[in-house]
Amino acid sequence: MPAFKLVNIAGDQTYELPHDRTVVVGRAVTSDLAVIDPTISRRHAELRITGDGVLVKDLESSNGTFINGARVSEQVLKPNDSVTFGKVVFQLKSLEGAKPQATPAPFQVPGGTIVRQIAVSGSGKSDLANLTNVDGSPSGVGQLRVKGTTDQERQAKKLSLLLDISQTLSGEFDLDRVLTTVVNMTFEVMNVDRVSILLMDGKTKELYPKISKSRLGDTTFSHVPRSIASKVVEERVGLISENAAADTRFKGQSIMLQSVRSAMCTPLMASQEEVLGILYVDSLTAIDSFSQEDLQFLIAFGGLAAVSIKNSRYADQIQREAMVRSNFERYFAPNVAAEIAMSENAIKLGGEKRPITVLFSDIRGFTRLSEHMNPDDIAALLTDYFTEMVDIIFEHGGTLDKFIGDAIMALWGAPIAHEDDPDRAMRAAIDMQRALKELNAKWQGDGRPEVAIGIGINHGEVFAGNIGSHRRLEYTVIGDSVNVASRLCGRAEKGEILISQRFYDQLKERPTVETMEPLSVKNRNQAVPVYSVRV
Repeated sequence: MPAFKLVNIAGDQTYELPHDRTVVVGRAVTSDLAVIDPTISRRHAELRITGDGVLVKDLESSNGTFINGARVSEQVLKPNDSVTFGKVVFQLKSLEGAKPQATPAPFQVPGGTIVRQIAVSGSGKSDLANLTNVDGSPSGVGQLRVKGTTDQERQAKKLSLLLDISQTLSGEFDLDRVLTTVVNMTFEVMNVDRVSILLMDGKTKELYPKISKSRLGDTTFSHVPRSIASKVVEERVGLISENAAADTRFKGQSIMLQSVRSAMCTPLMASQEEVLGILYVDSLTAIDSFSQEDLQFLIAFGGLAAVSIKNSRYADQIQREAMVRSNFERYFAPNVAAEIAMSENAIKLGGEKRPITVLFSDIRGFTRLSEHMNPDDIAALLTDYFTEMVDIIFEHGGTLDKFIGDAIMALWGAPIAHEDDPDRAMRAAIDMQRALKELNAKWQGDGRPEVAIGIGINHGEVFAGNIGSHRRLEYTVIGDSVNVASRLCGRAEKGEILISQRFYDQLKERPTVETMEPLSVKNRNQAVPVYSVRV
């Protein structure tokens, strides 16, 4: 069977394809061929040697897979053909006379050593306790920038350094700034060539690259060896790999491609239950570069970084929930607003088509009424009226869509739906009319004028969703069913509730009604059957 390799046209990545398995190309660290580029999906494509070429299968990637410039879903790649994943181009090369390999063999470099490792608790105290060289290894021979003539003096300086780091990180709650601070501090306290942070996706449980920086300032993400990352996460250990390319336990093409000579990696754990990501540092030049003291310090540093990352996420969640509540508590009952705030999808723009119940109420003759009242009295009357009506809507699980002058628009079935939404709306309308009678009796003693409202209710499919920006959202509904409800309200007399046939058919508990003249609606061939509810 022929042998092939993929070569990046930039010349910085080469991958020899194995014969015995399918290779996954993607942005995730766990991918067989990891390509760190924003145009690459986490699982972008699959490759498998077949016949005289390589079968390429796109995995429904966002930016597509192309062979010789043409987008493909599945096609055989021939020698010297180009394949593009997103915007990253590779060329297939034939390895004539090469011996097929089931798994790419590691580049052999003499002097490979056994990897050191330390279990990471994530509890903080035990990780800090590990700063002491309990194994008797000499201090000050690694890459940590701490000076001291005795172990006790170095221990004190390390603890002081960690305290300074903790204080710096505790004052920052923006995640991107936290990670940038962690990377910059790593360069300050350790003599390393590159620093990378990968975070764990909460849903897929896969690591994804978040930030990387070299000592020369290059921020192009440097690929973290998949074998190292997997071991750190799965076994929850911090480790040193001295001359990683020669370590037989880390057989992986990614190590050879990166020419890693010495590396350290620790899981970012703010608690024993959860790995938030990994902190990785390496040296591209020196073999046997890192000491156990370096690793102990990196683990303790990683613990502080993990706490700061978790705090920044909490702060972001609190800010998001506060913003959502500020936008939605005006429209929903407090318990519903809290439920929406805790939902990850609460503040997304856009919406969906869904069946809902729409209620309109309007004060009859309010314009003439207001002509005989001063502005303060009008405002006071409307405040008392709206407060009573909105409380009733909320009590029955409804959503306040908006005030339109002296009118109220409310809905049931969005954003949270219940099986009995139409019945809830019906009961709310009846309670609104009854509550207004009680308000009028109270207002009569205060010398206020009597107020009467008409109510219209309809049921049907509408567009429901959040319209606006991430800082200012308006939840609303749009559609013909809304217009019908508004027209019903406009026809209703004082103290009357008019409902459509479609709404009536949705009710499980049907009130006593009287058939009214059908409602003619623009752009409809048939008039809408109408009922008047006896209150």
